[in-house]
Amino acid sequence: MITARNVFGIVTMVAAVMTAGCHQDMYDQKKYAPLSASEFYRDGQSARPPIEGTVVHRDHSEDGVVATGKMDGKPVDRFPFPVTEMMIRRGQERFNIYCSPCHGRTGDGFGMVVQRGFPRPPSYFTDSVRALPVGRYVDVITNGFGRMYGYGDRVAPRDRWAIAAYIRVLQASRSVNIAELSPGQQELLK
Repeated sequence: MITARNVFGIVTMVAAVMTAGCHQDMYDQKKYAPLSASEFYRDGQSARPPIEGTVVHRDHSEDGVVATGKMDGKPVDRFPFPVTEMMIRRGQERFNIYCSPCHGRTGDGFGMVVQRGFPRPPSYFTDSVRALPVGRYVDVITNGFGRMYGYGDRVAPRDRWAIAAYIRVLQASRSVNIAELSPGQQELLK
């Protein structure tokens, strides 16, 4: 007796058999494994050298101080462009995404991963960290330091500077007396 269940099983099995032998043309085509030998080219190599005169495609406008935070191998102590409110807000946003898991939202070094057992990074409020030139922050964001890995491939150069500007704002916020602020600024803190 043929039931709906038997028909479904037969259809499923036929479909599986029919699709098991199917491959796309690209799957079946002849191709070289990386750096394998080749009989096609005279030099016997499958990997081809770049065509003479070609250049790497990347934005060269971010070379030098902007990309590294350094000039002549030493960290700079000035921002290479004006620090604006928009830049600081961008720095806060990037800081909260990339830095706060370890450094905490306030920069005290008690981020979520620290609360779960990871070693605590230094606070941004110690005298030695406050004394660092701003280019040092950019260099550490780019290349990492100690247990911190580099974010050079994740955070754009201008965003690294924005984060450094926000770190400076965090540091300054600890040394400002509330009485020195305007009434409007004091109201924002409530």
